[in-house]
Amino acid sequence: MSTAEGHESTPLHRSAVAALRFWQAPDEAQNALRHTYLAFLDATPDACLRRSAPGHLTASVILLDATYSQVLLTLHPRVGKWIQLGGHCEPGDASIADAALREGREESGIAELDLSAGIAGLHTHPITCSLGVPTRHLDVRFVAVTPRQPDDALPEIVRSDESVDLAWWPVDALPDEHGVDLPDLIAQARLALRRAGCLG
Repeated sequence: MSTAEGHESTPLHRSAVAALRFWQAPDEAQNALRHTYLAFLDATPDACLRRSAPGHLTASVILLDATYSQVLLTLHPRVGKWIQLGGHCEPGDASIADAALREGREESGIAELDLSAGIAGLHTHPITCSLGVPTRHLDVRFVAVTPRQPDDALPEIVRSDESVDLAWWPVDALPDEHGVDLPDLIAQARLALRRAGCLG
């Protein structure tokens, strides 16, 4: 019996397992990560919570405007680069998607976000986060889209205390100091949107 099976799982934990079990990965590398995440979830009851010191799932959103031509990025104080919005799951999150939605709303100031295109991709990286010790983030990255605005204007945004800066950037003209994997994430988001029937 796995570690996770020996404990009562939470809705958050079960939602992460279900989301990853049914996600159609775009390539073999992402599918291998999907299996790694599922194995970690199976072995770790607290896999979705920051108290899991060896590593934990996090939830983020690659947030696009309704025309899919602009991406909202945060200048992260710890990373020092422009990256997608996101962060730790909280015990009160009902699902991994809800965690991503909460993070997107909190860090953008935009109340209405559409996550119907689902997961864009997965990414794991070592980091010293709020635990204050080296750990690993297993990030589940969702596509988020804002409501369409009159004249296709960009929605107003509100920078949170978690950001040094917050700004819209053209998807084909990203800031120089962006996360190294950001172009790949945008490509994954566009593929997820096409699979969802949002892009031709």
